Amino acid sequence: MLAYFGPRGTFTEQAARGFATPQQELVPFDTVPAALTATRRGETEAACVPVENSVEGAVPATMDALTEGEPLVAVAEAVLPVRFSVLRRPGGGPVRTVASHPHALAQVRHWLAEHLPDAEVVATTSTSAAARAVLNGDFDAAVSAPVAVRHYPLEVMATDVADVRDAKTRFLLFRRPGPLPEPTGHDRTSVVCTAADRVGALADLLAELALRGINLTRIESRPTKDRLGEYRFYIDLDGHAAEPRVGDALAGLHRHCQHIRFLGSYPKAEPGGVPAGNDAFVSAAGWVADIREGRGA
Repeated sequence: MLAYFGPRGTFTEQAARGFATPQQELVPFDTVPAALTATRRGETEAACVPVENSVEGAVPATMDALTEGEPLVAVAEAVLPVRFSVLRRPGGGPVRTVASHPHALAQVRHWLAEHLPDAEVVATTSTSAAARAVLNGDFDAAVSAPVAVRHYPLEVMATDVADVRDAKTRFLLFRRPGPLPEPTGHDRTSVVCTAADRVGALADLLAELALRGINLTRIESRPTKDRLGEYRFYIDLDGHAAEPRVGDALAGLHRHCQHIRFLGSYPKAEPGGVPAGNDAFVSAAGWVADIREGRGA
């Protein structure tokens, strides 16, 4: 079974379907922590959760849940374009009310103003809940993920709807710790750490990456909730833990951090980033090995 942050008919289900094998059952959970906990307990093989959105930013519930309980490791990534469908009951009359999650409504505001200018906009707990409410007759139309039509017999008024055409959401698939995916040359590594409380602590962390030519692709901070002013840093970087320079950098981060948790090395869903360039590190390691064995200087 594969857990995902539900309910059914959301973008997270759409991402989970891309991760799942034909034999895997998809199981929705009401919250991100619940989906991850099911995998920690061995009730499901993996969990799919959203990590960040290009318009709304990081997903705090996911960030916090990854630091609690037993470690989980990301093994795959998906990036979905945020394109909505506008759904209505088959044969319905005029559209006087449109419902959806507030984040979805914010991303189709201009489309609604142009195509349904007289409709009242109503916020719901999720895009899927809006689709269910339309089916029940509570509203006339819903702004939902395209996958919602798999579950609700509604008519598609419009699809591929989005004010920001390049908006995207990133999802990760988490499993219990085990062998890492093999390096592909286009990978991402994620960690979460707490820096020491001293001058220059964050600069020291970033220097471990910069000195090795490692591209930092994301850094976010969240309070530890233990005391005011103490933060965790969530770091994504180009490369795989199996690569010499990335492994060396992770060891450096470990030296500087009060606490650090490895969140995975996995293939990137989209190409790009800074090439690995590990040859110099392999050569340097060989040179040090020769010195230690008395074979050179």
